[in-house]
Amino acid sequence: MLVRWFLLVLWALSAEADFFHFDSISNVSTYYFNYIYCNIWEGDCQPNQDDATQQVPTRDLWAGFPQDYISLLHQWYCSLGQCCESGDCRITNNITGLSRDLQTKLHGQHLAQSVVLKAIQGFINNPESNKPLTLSFHGWSGTGKNFVARIIADNLYRDGVKSECVRLFIAPFHFPHARLVDTYKGQLREAIRDMVLRCPQTLFIFDEAEKLHPGLIDAIKPYMDHYDNVDGVSYRRAIFLFLSNIGGATINDVALDFWHSGQNREDIGMEDLEHRLRAETMESQGGFAQSELMSGHLIDFFVPFLPLEYRHVKLCARDAYAARGLETDEATLDEVAKAMLYVPKEERLFSAQGCKSIPQRINFFLP
Repeated sequence: MLVRWFLLVLWALSAEADFFHFDSISNVSTYYFNYIYCNIWEGDCQPNQDDATQQVPTRDLWAGFPQDYISLLHQWYCSLGQCCESGDCRITNNITGLSRDLQTKLHGQHLAQSVVLKAIQGFINNPESNKPLTLSFHGWSGTGKNFVARIIADNLYRDGVKSECVRLFIAPFHFPHARLVDTYKGQLREAIRDMVLRCPQTLFIFDEAEKLHPGLIDAIKPYMDHYDNVDGVSYRRAIFLFLSNIGGATINDVALDFWHSGQNREDIGMEDLEHRLRAETMESQGGFAQSELMSGHLIDFFVPFLPLEYRHVKLCARDAYAARGLETDEATLDEVAKAMLYVPKEERLFSAQGCKSIPQRINFFLP
């Protein structure tokens, strides 16, 4: 009842403003009318970034309003969660939180921690970037690629991976049939374009990227290139993440060589891995390697995820217990870690599953 009354008030204000040519009142009232209609009544509407009535009102537009009306309207609107001090409320860009989460929640990945933070921070702090940010995550399953993608989403967007500015594509799920690649091309281009139009900063995650058809990646290659715009739309404030198992064996070999030579894994540098990952990705089978994304050198960083050791598995187990609000001890954490399979057969150094199954495995050790 209250919402309907408020809509009538806004409509009346809009009509009165039109009659007296008070453009500021008209635009603001129409904006709130559109917001309620689209988001509360779920009316059939498509926000248009070029339409002033779809934009969040700025301070200049409030000039013709009584102060009491401004305060009442502001309090009501903020109660809906649509109010913030500056910018788009959906976008938080919490670099401090990103740094903290990478350091405290991600285990055994000093290279990913450093490269991801610097790449994201540099991109966020450079509004005049000449292209979108494109990162390619490589490593065994369970080493943290999806986990880091989620950490990025959680810290850059208010609603994390559920944000309307974030989109996850899983290659075998969203694009399962090679014969339908032409249909997928159109759908993917439309999905990306629509989100970029709706959000000033977007995040696109492609999981199991090695299974993408080459033509599918090439269809969106222009969106990741050095263009001011594509058909009138700028994609320069987009972030593309490609998650792949390609290069996992190479990363493991380097980590094992360091272990055999008595060096710390923390001494492994990007110079030891990135060029190998690039070369192996170029030579691998699958659409990711054959795409113009690779031949056009549009990936900004190849980010290696190292295989996880026994000590890292224990840390994952500790986090899994803490996430459930459960206390544990070192003996229990050792039991969980010992239950995992480790490779190679002789050294038994790396967890074959990383930390992927830890949240489920701790159920076995609960009282």
